[in-house]
Amino acid sequence: MTRYSRAVFAVVIAAACKGGAKQDAAEATAVGVGTAVAAREAFPQTINAIGTIGARPGRYAALAPPGPTRVARIFVVAGQRVARGDSLIEFERAPFDAAAQSAEATLANAEHATARAQRLVQAGILPQKDADQAAADLAAAQAAAVTARRAQELATLRAPLAGVVTRMSAVMGASVDATQTLVEVADPTALDVLFNVSPAEAARIHAGDTLSLKSGEGAGAEDLGSADITSVAGAVDSASRAVAVRARVARTSPARALRIGESVSGHIVTGVHANSVTIPIEALVPEGEGFRVYVVDTAGIAHARPVTVGARSENRAEITSGLEAGETVVTTGAYGVTDSVKVRASKP
Repeated sequence: MTRYSRAVFAVVIAAACKGGAKQDAAEATAVGVGTAVAAREAFPQTINAIGTIGARPGRYAALAPPGPTRVARIFVVAGQRVARGDSLIEFERAPFDAAAQSAEATLANAEHATARAQRLVQAGILPQKDADQAAADLAAAQAAAVTARRAQELATLRAPLAGVVTRMSAVMGASVDATQTLVEVADPTALDVLFNVSPAEAARIHAGDTLSLKSGEGAGAEDLGSADITSVAGAVDSASRAVAVRARVARTSPARALRIGESVSGHIVTGVHANSVTIPIEALVPEGEGFRVYVVDTAGIAHARPVTVGARSENRAEITSGLEAGETVVTTGAYGVTDSVKVRASKP
């Protein structure tokens, strides 16, 4: 074979191989993928945040002893329902009774001293400053007597509101003082959810916005009802760099009883886009810092196309550019699809 003949033969072989590769690519098929049609619909704008169930201000009480003493009796346990005025803890009364008696005696002496000083001032025997000092001593004695009587009353802690005992840390016979919170009571029908969101998200949230509450994640998430935003903090927390948002749980909303301290997921609706193009969330394929989708043409060929994603929910994504309503996109199996491949959708 001449040099020219060998060259021609090599070109023919190369062309044949190239043509075969093109034919294989054209015949490549992605089997068993799912598809969906891009829809035009109203799409809610939401913010997702993790919150904690807490007692509503004014419907929660934390009680401590009025001063140094010992626990004499315990009437309730954590989880027990109580009515307003029910006894919770009783302390040894002797120190408080003694303090009250001493305060009453001091008050009586101050009253006599004040009356005597006023008479002597009127008679010109004492200067006015002595009467003023006696009046000041009387005022201090009155304040001390009031404090002592109040401590005497608090020798038995009583529930300031109807609710449930959420904490009881008192121990019979233990020494306690006024810095120790021993019992907490909360109204389980008046609960709020406390969220921490970024400043950018807080700017989109307003009092009156609604949200849905869930416990858990994914398909197994438990629906806990709804709530309404009541306040958005005007300052950023210096430690977490987040903004506190408070929502009020509807009294009849929860599907089950909520517990103080429980973590929940909140989906806050901040607005609605009336004519949005939406697709299932699984159709999005990450590409760099953005996303792409695979659009299926009338011949069943999938073409990669970059899209701009707006808001997202648990199941759907809003497409602001790159896709029109009515176009078909690959959903399930989109990660395994390549550009220009023929797709064969799985049967429902």
